[in-house]
Amino acid sequence: MLFLLGGNEKKSRKAENGRTENMEVVKDLFLTGRFPVVTTESMEGRVLGKVLGLVVCRGYDSDEAFFGMAARAVNKGAQAIIGYKENVAFHPDGSKYFCCYGTAVQFEKPKKALTI
Repeated sequence: MLFLLGGNEKKSRKAENGRTENMEVVKDLFLTGRFPVVTTESMEGRVLGKVLGLVVCRGYDSDEAFFGMAARAVNKGAQAIIGYKENVAFHPDGSKYFCCYGTAVQFEKPKKALTI
């Protein structure tokens, strides 16, 4: 019974630790097109330089789950998320639980053309 009463404290501590800090910055990056999130495994015209790993975020709000995932990728140093997927669980009480995940990546720097 104690774990049921103490569950909210753990959730609030998670938010205080800043796991999804920079949420407003990440929203701005995504909405202005500077942080792409794509469902494909690559991006046309860009060469993958480094795979930083899987990023996942869950929540009862779709924006919280999506931008939380993006914030975790940005905190790892990612320039984009590829292979984006999401799941939604529908509960009998009418609530929804969202899970967003993808692969955080960095791109290779474009090579300068040689001029002769």
